[in-house]
Amino acid sequence: MFLNPGEQKNKAANRRVAITGIGLVTPLGVGTQKTWDGLLAGRSGIGPITRFDASRFSTRIAGEVRDFHPLDFIDKKEVRKMDLFIQFALAAAHLAVEDSGINPALLESDRCGVYVGSGIGGIGTIEETHKVLLEKGPDRVSPFFLVSVIINEASGQISIRYKAKGPNSAAVTACTTATHCLGDSFRLIARGDADVMIAGGSEAPITPLGVAGFCTMKALSERNDEPQKASRPFDAKRDGFVMGEGAGILLLEELGQALKRGAKIYAEVVGYGMTGDAYHIAAPAMDGEGAERVMRKALEDAGVPPGDVQFINAHGTSTPLNDKIETAAIKRVFGDHASKLAVSSTKSMTGHLLGATGAVEIAATALCLKHQIMTPTINYEYPDPECDLDYVPNKARPAEIVFALNNSFGFGGTNGSLLLKRFE
Repeated sequence: MFLNPGEQKNKAANRRVAITGIGLVTPLGVGTQKTWDGLLAGRSGIGPITRFDASRFSTRIAGEVRDFHPLDFIDKKEVRKMDLFIQFALAAAHLAVEDSGINPALLESDRCGVYVGSGIGGIGTIEETHKVLLEKGPDRVSPFFLVSVIINEASGQISIRYKAKGPNSAAVTACTTATHCLGDSFRLIARGDADVMIAGGSEAPITPLGVAGFCTMKALSERNDEPQKASRPFDAKRDGFVMGEGAGILLLEELGQALKRGAKIYAEVVGYGMTGDAYHIAAPAMDGEGAERVMRKALEDAGVPPGDVQFINAHGTSTPLNDKIETAAIKRVFGDHASKLAVSSTKSMTGHLLGATGAVEIAATALCLKHQIMTPTINYEYPDPECDLDYVPNKARPAEIVFALNNSFGFGGTNGSLLLKRFE
């Protein structure tokens, strides 16, 4: 007996999706455990920029990945074909797959896909290659230039490594990139288009051009003398975000398959929302209407009432506008329950990893659900009357968490929210 198309879609949409592997490369360290330990300890990964001479820049601090060695993950002859953002992505994918314990045969299939994006892509290689072009001429440009900077090459390289022949794509939605990659992957599995997705984001933006662009927009913190205190979401003395770099890759898996193979399950993905502000190329809508709608959509997608949520890992960039607008949007969505919610920003410790940030934060949220603890917002010292929620100030907090929401908002007015549930 054949189902009609509508019945087929509804049947597929009932498939549950679990997070079974996490790989992180962040300013807190290479490896999920190093990042998780740093988050729980309230440790900052921010320091002086060492990748280039930043002495002439108004901002001279960033969240660099300081212990990354590409040869630990990639053959030497292949490294030169890849911008740093691809190297980060491959490393994080390796860590996620290894963490999942999945049989390679489940990856070598058209039932396994890859969905990894980046906000900026290979900007470092672009800068260096442009210098070669100007100084040495077109014949000296590497034949690997284009394939080392194109954003979807992170997904491409991962799919080649694992022989994953399912959906292969890359979102490019500024700071919402990784959240969209994970949300879209959740839906691909839920509707039956894949059983496994290797998904997330990667970014390597700490270059002269990357930093200069954000400096001239007046978007970055200039607390150069106190780098570890520079990222201070929701604090009254916040003065801008701090750039970070790295990658977050998660292995999403259809729950039945995960249970059958005895996988470790960090959390379930149960709801996803995406909206547009239609307001400004760089600033959030002043009334937070887009942020409000995206949270509502994620909750509605899961069929979960606002009062059932205990924890929000906020976008929380440490910019004057974003933090107060996100706070106001949360209060409108959750009403009286907002005062009972815990709201935290891991960017206080990692900085803002742009296109990778959503995946790193969703991974952190899944770990919070797994271990029943809330990560802190560090550097919270001076309350802001316009940011008056419980931001888990400065110290991690054990708590019972069933549902946790993760927010991401990006330039161009693009928003994404993912709702996770504790697995029982």
